[in-house]
Amino acid sequence: MDENVAGGAHEQPRGENARERAGIPGQVVLVLQGGGALGAYQAGVYQALHDAGIEPEWVIGTSIGAINGAILAGNPPETRLARLDAFWSRVAATGGATGGWLPALDDWWRRASIFMQGIPAFFTPSPLAWLGLHAPLGREHAAFYSTQPLRETLHSLVDFDYLNTCAMRLTVGAVHVAQARMRYFTNRDAPLAVEHVLASAAFPPGFPSVQLEGESYWDGGIYSNTPLEAVLDDRPRRSSVIFAVQLWPASGREPESILETLVRQRDIQYSSRARSHLERQRQIHRLRHVIRELEQYIPDDVRESGAVKDLLAWGCGTTMQVIELDAPSFGDDDLHKDIDFSPSGIERRRAAGYDDTRRMLARAPWREATDPMEGIAVYREEQGEQSRE
Repeated sequence: MDENVAGGAHEQPRGENARERAGIPGQVVLVLQGGGALGAYQAGVYQALHDAGIEPEWVIGTSIGAINGAILAGNPPETRLARLDAFWSRVAATGGATGGWLPALDDWWRRASIFMQGIPAFFTPSPLAWLGLHAPLGREHAAFYSTQPLRETLHSLVDFDYLNTCAMRLTVGAVHVAQARMRYFTNRDAPLAVEHVLASAAFPPGFPSVQLEGESYWDGGIYSNTPLEAVLDDRPRRSSVIFAVQLWPASGREPESILETLVRQRDIQYSSRARSHLERQRQIHRLRHVIRELEQYIPDDVRESGAVKDLLAWGCGTTMQVIELDAPSFGDDDLHKDIDFSPSGIERRRAAGYDDTRRMLARAPWREATDPMEGIAVYREEQGEQSRE
């Protein structure tokens, strides 16, 4: 692993002192999209925060983001990075047909092997799938693969007793299969188990649904792949610096081939309208600030009435500073980039996440003045370019 990504050389004192030096106001939140092998970018983002001595107080994830998040929340700060490294080392797909002589053929061979054999530490083919698409396999087996290996991997890398002490808050998103309703499970409200993480990563029809409270749940990414609303809708609200790590580019060039069309279609689908959701949240948060400002114009005797107090409770003065980190597209990305578990693919995405986050930490946009009536400021790091909205 690259020296700049592996850690150690850039270690800084951890905790409140590091946050004070960085001038970070409020809690630090890490929001992690789903995207399979693309999630290596998230590992690089956390590595950069870790090296700067900044540990998130809250991680929100879906799919691979839930897996990365569980590993972080399920370990104390001093072992988080090692456990994250262990996961990505275990799921790396090595080997090839030509031993490196023909890289394109080796890549094809690795992906074909994943389709046929799975990834030993992640998922394996389900023998029941050979009974055919119409065979009634039952709701817990209606999939091409079994995620029993992932269950075992998570048990070996995540201390769920520690996770449920809430030293770090964890929220994972899953969608109710029968009702098409997104639900967020958080260890603040009730203990989380390995099933909650498996449910958040149960992407159909590859992976089977997972039973929670007697109901079937699938990967939350098929409903909303950017779980940003979980922090913006949280009560009670707290001022936050939110690192929103997005694996599927919302922006891209117009395709000129069928293959490019399929790739762009998936990017749009799994970016999950993140920016439109954020605009809606900005409007709602602006109204909260307006309500807070109106309070000063209400006479004292009216303000003290119960009905007015209830209305004023909808106001707030919190600030939400959203740091968008968009994973880059590489020239050889194709329709199956989310199963590119090759060691080189994992490493380059992780390195990109590390570099993008270090640049954003150096910029420290949360130090900039914000409009007191807005409440939400958005800063973007997208393929090396920085912007503010």
